[in-house]
Amino acid sequence: MIASLCLSQSSESQNMTVRIAQISDTHLSASKPVFERNFDIIAEDLRRLAPDLVIHTGDISLDGADSDEDLSHAIRRQREIGIDVVLLAGNHDVGDDPSFNPRQPANTERLARWMRHVPQTGRIIDIPGWRLICIDALILGTDLIEANAQDEMIRTAITSAAGRKLALFLHKPVCDEALDETVRHSRFLTPQRRAHLLALFAGTLPEVISCGHVHQYRDGVIGGSRHIWAPATSFMISDPWQPGFGAKTVGYLEHAFEADGTHTHRLVTVRGLSHHDLLHVPEAYGDIRRWGQGGA
Repeated sequence: MIASLCLSQSSESQNMTVRIAQISDTHLSASKPVFERNFDIIAEDLRRLAPDLVIHTGDISLDGADSDEDLSHAIRRQREIGIDVVLLAGNHDVGDDPSFNPRQPANTERLARWMRHVPQTGRIIDIPGWRLICIDALILGTDLIEANAQDEMIRTAITSAAGRKLALFLHKPVCDEALDETVRHSRFLTPQRRAHLLALFAGTLPEVISCGHVHQYRDGVIGGSRHIWAPATSFMISDPWQPGFGAKTVGYLEHAFEADGTHTHRLVTVRGLSHHDLLHVPEAYGDIRRWGQGGA
């Protein structure tokens, strides 16, 4: 489904700046509320900022992949912000590539649980000068029926863009340093899933690709696209338990999309946030020292 964002500004749309807040990796749970206070602070700041839209790029819940209580609580909390929000699934919401997490693979059962709360696996949103493509990264390249439907949604979004610039939002980064890299790491799309996504775009790469998942902020250009990573609102993972791919901080992003096809963004850090180190909150995911160099 392709939808146009209903904007409240009184200026003419061709002169309009559309502001979109991107939050990520909130990791919320009613039974393990360690990250709830940070979310409360972020939510209050979003109400102050009053963006046109919020996009959550996944890991909404602490363990929604196996706990309907976690998933329903986390999604309810997002909607309590009081601003329209697009919710994208993360690996802690619907499971992961089974080669990285055989205990919680993204499968039909987990996706069905997610879709009871969020009926769409992705969304296409048109704003002046831009088309935003919001997808579920965890089902890319799988044989799930929903993955095939998402593939068709992406193809249609590209072929009918009518001159709009493209921006892609998803949970996992597309790559680390190069689109043709062959390294496999749980922090990035696998080479096979990346190739699948790039084939869908058929050479028409997005101007902006924005994600979460790594719990670090980064901004760079790869393959002609601007790759932007949103930090988590919840926690960081200290060295050496997670490599320093970017800046380890907590906060969120504000994107400004202009009708002339330009884009800027800023990292927003909010006073009062706790910069949790996951090493020191084992009540969330246990002792991270047993992971080696990986991540949540």
